[in-house]
Amino acid sequence: MNLLVLRYRFIGDTILTVPFLRNLRKAHPDARIDLVVAPYSSDVLRGTPYVDEFIVYDPPTIHADSGGRHRTLLSKVRFVADLRKRRYDKAYVLKRSFSSAAIAFLSGARERIGFDTEGRGFLLTRRVPYRNDRHEVLNFLDVLRADGVPVVDDHLEAWISPEETAAAAGFLSERGVAPGERIVAIHPFCANQTRAWHEDGFVATANTLQARSGVRILLLGGKRDREMAKRIAGEIRPAPVTAVGETDLRQSMALLSKCALLICNDSGIMHLAAALDLPLIALFGPQSPVKFGPWGKRSRILYKRFPCSPCRQRFFEECDPSPRGKPMCMEAIAVDEVIEAARAALGGRSGQQPG
Repeated sequence: MNLLVLRYRFIGDTILTVPFLRNLRKAHPDARIDLVVAPYSSDVLRGTPYVDEFIVYDPPTIHADSGGRHRTLLSKVRFVADLRKRRYDKAYVLKRSFSSAAIAFLSGARERIGFDTEGRGFLLTRRVPYRNDRHEVLNFLDVLRADGVPVVDDHLEAWISPEETAAAAGFLSERGVAPGERIVAIHPFCANQTRAWHEDGFVATANTLQARSGVRILLLGGKRDREMAKRIAGEIRPAPVTAVGETDLRQSMALLSKCALLICNDSGIMHLAAALDLPLIALFGPQSPVKFGPWGKRSRILYKRFPCSPCRQRFFEECDPSPRGKPMCMEAIAVDEVIEAARAALGGRSGQQPG
């Protein structure tokens, strides 16, 4: 049996497919399972035993990881033609766009199971209701249930090789981190920085944790975050270890696996930490954590629900900005609250999920 799964987009979305893929593999251990992914997003699943091949689909988007290699009609036709040659028996469409269902239809897959969204139901052989009041992991698993596939578990996973673990240890050692020293990773960045917690809050949290809890701070981020990271690092005492713009996705995952805690905004790295079973504190405001919060028992979410929550993220049409240009739902998260949650996590006390 040849099975196709489509969920090509962000890193976080990709890692959230793991429970779906694992349960699908358990139900069909001898099947061929191919996953259509966006450029680079398959890196988070490197080492998974649940996928036979990653197929990259790269239409032009506004996102930084898009190269637009499937920009023209001809390139898209060739992509679909390649899928047809593979003769899929079923296609699971976890993406909710009309175009993803069209790709599944054009692939020639006899059965096509996916969410009944964007008026695309006629392209599917089995339509699945999509629920905005349900976490994305559970929505994905609903697609399996609709196809009669048993769902036996729902936890995340990530795979780090011994070589990657050793390289991460070497990276930290070269920057003066002593063996056994506890590391708190901070990722103060966000795809849309307007919806991020204010950088002053991260600085104050880092300084307090280093002074009171005896930890080392590690700053994580990408190349486009370097300028902001330099500003933040300059305010943290002692100076943090910084890996911003110095590591790729796999290296960042390996570094996270060496940490005791992550403090972050709503971001892809949040989902990676949850997949690594790392204790984390996620700061939410404009977007509801019900759908895209970290999926794991060791995650703590700090979220202030306002009358306009969750907003449409067309800042600032539904509310006025704070004096510092942030949504008030983010400003309402106090530094002391984050510090208390961090010290509790470092002390081994259990986190809380949003009610």
